[in-house]
Amino acid sequence: MNPLTKHKPIVIGAALVVLAVVIAILAGLGGLRSKKPATPPPPPEVEVVQVEQTDVPVFGEWIGTLDGMVDADVKAQVQGYLLTKNYTEGSAVKKGQLLFQIDPRPFQAALAQSKGQLAQAEGQLSQANSNLLQSRAQLAQSEANEGKTQLDVNRYRPLAKESAITQEEMDNAVQANLAAKAQTEASRAGVQTARAQIDAAKAAVEAARAVVKTGELTLRFTKIVSPIDGVVGIAAAQVGDLVNPTSNALTTVSTVNPIKVYFTVSEQEYLNYSRNNPTQAARVAAANRLELELILADGTTYPHKGRFYVADRQVNVQTGTLRLAGIFPNPGNNLRPGQYGRVRAVTNLRRNALLVPQRAVSELQGMFQVAVVDQDNRITIRPVKVGERSGSMWVIEQGLNPGEKIVAEGTQRVRQDMVVTTRPYAAPSPSPVR
Repeated sequence: MNPLTKHKPIVIGAALVVLAVVIAILAGLGGLRSKKPATPPPPPEVEVVQVEQTDVPVFGEWIGTLDGMVDADVKAQVQGYLLTKNYTEGSAVKKGQLLFQIDPRPFQAALAQSKGQLAQAEGQLSQANSNLLQSRAQLAQSEANEGKTQLDVNRYRPLAKESAITQEEMDNAVQANLAAKAQTEASRAGVQTARAQIDAAKAAVEAARAVVKTGELTLRFTKIVSPIDGVVGIAAAQVGDLVNPTSNALTTVSTVNPIKVYFTVSEQEYLNYSRNNPTQAARVAAANRLELELILADGTTYPHKGRFYVADRQVNVQTGTLRLAGIFPNPGNNLRPGQYGRVRAVTNLRRNALLVPQRAVSELQGMFQVAVVDQDNRITIRPVKVGERSGSMWVIEQGLNPGEKIVAEGTQRVRQDMVVTTRPYAAPSPSPVR
């Protein structure tokens, strides 16, 4: 057999493999020759804004606690068992409105007894007046009898000298006159005694009347009423409880329109305020101009403005703060004592301050920076020093100049010396105050 014939299949296979490799190489070279160079990506687009220079109000903000203008604790003034609770907890009540009723029966019985004692004292006074009249009548009679016997003595004395009458008749006349005088003195003493009895009876009547008035007042105290107009709290005692003047308050009524907000300012803030308003008249005028805002716990701004009310007399030595109070109108009693909020007010005016949107400022490890865009649209990352915030803007203390352009939207996509395309920044619409 021919050796070429024997290895013919192997030779053909090898030739096919070589041919396939050559075709693949040629196809690859052709592809490399036809591939175009890659196009560089376009510069990133960012929104820019100019650094604004304007007068900026400086706001102060403090934690506040709401409290009623008047918080009246309602307590029992007499001891007894509560019969009824006559109000709806948490509702508005009027001055004099019945809140609780204490069992009045023991006090009604005591009042009836004191009225009986008053009637008895008044009867004794009437008897004393009758005794005085009787004593005066007896005195008048005694004085008349004394006058008659004195006339007899005066008439008998010259007759006795002339022996016109016997000595016995003269002596009888004298003795009768002496007896009449004694009776007159006794009658006068009776009148004095009657007058003393009247004074004692009058004192007894006044004492009895005082007891009656006390009983009437005590009976009225069984009706526990609201001392003021306001909102009444949850009852601390229930029907059937034994209450007395030493018990805790049964409930509390608060006047909440207007409502007070207590907040504390630092000693430094107080000193700055006093330095800017050195006289009492200047401080009063500044306080009258001050408008307070209340930011509620859910972040909403209370729609009514408040005003300054009072400052405490001293700085707290433990915290170094001064307690102030503001007043806010509260129609509808929507605000309640005990709520927390933030009190906000303009405390100063910053002249020619530089303002940038807060979103244009980046913070990195406590350092603040902005991306400045030059005339060639090239980025420069510049550190800045920030000051107070004013709404959605930030006051820049150092690092920027008025009129410079900075990146307000897209700061995460830019780097130092990067070239960008720009368009004006469109600030988002402020969310409506709820």
